[in-house]
Amino acid sequence: MPQLSEIMANKENTENHISSRMEQIHINDNNSDQSWKSKLKIPAKDHRYKTTDVTDTKGNEFEDYCLRRPLLMGIFEKGWEKPSPIQEASIPIALAGRDILARAKNGTGKTGAYTIPILERIDPEKNALQALIIVPTRELALQTSQICIELGKHLNVKVMVTTGGTNLKDDIVRLYDPVHIIVATPGRIVDLMNKDLVKTTSCKILVLDEADKLLSQDFKGMLDSIISFLPREPQILLYSATFPLTVEEFMKKHLNNPYEINLMDELTLKGVTQYYAFVQERQKVHCLNTLFSKLQINQSIIFCNSTQRVELLAKKITELGCYSCFYIHARMDQQHRNRVFHDFRQGLGRNLVCSDLFTRGIDIQAVNVVINFDFPKHAETYLHRIGRSGRYGHLGIAINLITYDDRFSLHKIEQELATEIKPIPKVINKELYVAEFSPENIEEQQQNGGGGESKIHNNSNNMNSSGNVNNNNNNNNISNTTSSNNNNK
Repeated sequence: MPQLSEIMANKENTENHISSRMEQIHINDNNSDQSWKSKLKIPAKDHRYKTTDVTDTKGNEFEDYCLRRPLLMGIFEKGWEKPSPIQEASIPIALAGRDILARAKNGTGKTGAYTIPILERIDPEKNALQALIIVPTRELALQTSQICIELGKHLNVKVMVTTGGTNLKDDIVRLYDPVHIIVATPGRIVDLMNKDLVKTTSCKILVLDEADKLLSQDFKGMLDSIISFLPREPQILLYSATFPLTVEEFMKKHLNNPYEINLMDELTLKGVTQYYAFVQERQKVHCLNTLFSKLQINQSIIFCNSTQRVELLAKKITELGCYSCFYIHARMDQQHRNRVFHDFRQGLGRNLVCSDLFTRGIDIQAVNVVINFDFPKHAETYLHRIGRSGRYGHLGIAINLITYDDRFSLHKIEQELATEIKPIPKVINKELYVAEFSPENIEEQQQNGGGGESKIHNNSNNMNSSGNVNNNNNNNNISNTTSSNNNNK
């Protein structure tokens, strides 16, 4: 085992080399032709205020990493302007070929931290699998593969997603064509490997996203099986918000002198305000109805502790008659789950009731309210649930409905996460969870003739006008809310 002094020296040498290389690249880039940027189809700029979770950077640009221009085009056309702290720390190290053990908060750009270096290192001319990304849920696999496709759309890189619950024959047919990157859930990729349907001789990069979940009892032994099919000593990039003992054991067994990144100065997102309300079990639906009427919800996710309670609560919300509601849980067939996931992402529904299926990595930036209808028993579950709001430095609130039996879990989770969950006030300040322009963006918006606000207003109306899933009353409520929101701005 290498001594601590050796590890620190190697880390310092790597950082110094990368720093000097980036400085040289930046100087050369200043003299290069920048006209290609003016031809890009860049989406409207996000003028919402962002917290230091994503703005506390070193000031680097994506161009500083000597990325191929087609990849830079995909990055900018996705609306990504500058790297977040986890991307700044991870991208140059991954490009250098080092193993990485990275810990960062939910919703701070971890997916971009590994997809960008992967796409940079893929050789599109080589018709072979070159990178494998493993995630714990089907919905996260679909989301991650879509990000790879969007970032790499100018690179001619072929991305395939394969998950359980889908037709194995379809995967077999798709594997006849060249595939450079596979995004998969553990069970399905192990099945394909055991059947010798995936050729891994050229697969040099393995990514484990939400590694703590992948190394839990749910997937026991699967990652060891996957690694056994790969060439000797692949580059392993391991990302997670929490690192239990199983992650440390896996690191010692499989990672080669990994570069360790820890950006967790605190566990919870700075932009998420947490509240609790003491209620009796029979009062929960009434309390939820009150929250719906009082809060300025863009989109909300409501968590229950079982699939049966998910369906029951969704039915109760629908019976209230004024609110659109989707629901999703693990026992639904995959096609139905995909449809609900897609429609909610597109803003076709305002509220989503779900089980813990939706706690891992799902990134829907319109969500500004999370409600724990059933309070979780474990701090890790709580952390991932509330991380569905306040994505990428934006604002959000998490409201927990606490019964008498939950009081010990509430205290325990506060202690384990070193966070404060406050009693819910009679009136919640909208500034805590309703998007506002940052001072810099207000000035920029004024210089552009107010175009930014107009675009955001129109986008909100488009999303909300399609939210009449159950009845027209919901559309009226959301429209009034949106109008009030923009007037306050």
